[in-house]
Amino acid sequence: MKISAKSRYALRLMLALALEEPGSNLSVKAVAEDQDISEKYLEQIIPVLVRSGLVCSVRGAKGGYHLTRDPEDYTVGLILRTVEGSIAPVSCLDDAVNQCARCKECVTLSLWAQVDQAISNVVDHVTLADLVDKQRRIDARHSEQIKKRGSC
Repeated sequence: MKISAKSRYALRLMLALALEEPGSNLSVKAVAEDQDISEKYLEQIIPVLVRSGLVCSVRGAKGGYHLTRDPEDYTVGLILRTVEGSIAPVSCLDDAVNQCARCKECVTLSLWAQVDQAISNVVDHVTLADLVDKQRRIDARHSEQIKKRGSC
């Protein structure tokens, strides 16, 4: 099972927006360059995030995009489901009431339900704020290593 490039890029875009100072906007072009993602691909993802209310668009010279909420209010699961719809490992778990004709006798259904629950337990408990903290720690460590290499 793999998370699509669309979902991975949407999460990286949201993280880039979360790393910005509150009140500032970030262009798709800047995210594309910084994250090494196709600008055209991001331009396909951003409308989904705007329509869902996760991201706000601002026009003008200082325009771009910003989060509509605090980073701690976004879970990874929310972002993935916004972009993908269901993230269940099998389609028979997509609906609240299982529509599969075999669900009563399917021996593997409980296995897939456990996999789905395990995935949800992770992605629904990690927020953008958690990822921001991790990214800032990585950036600080990287900066420290560069400083050490530069000193005699």
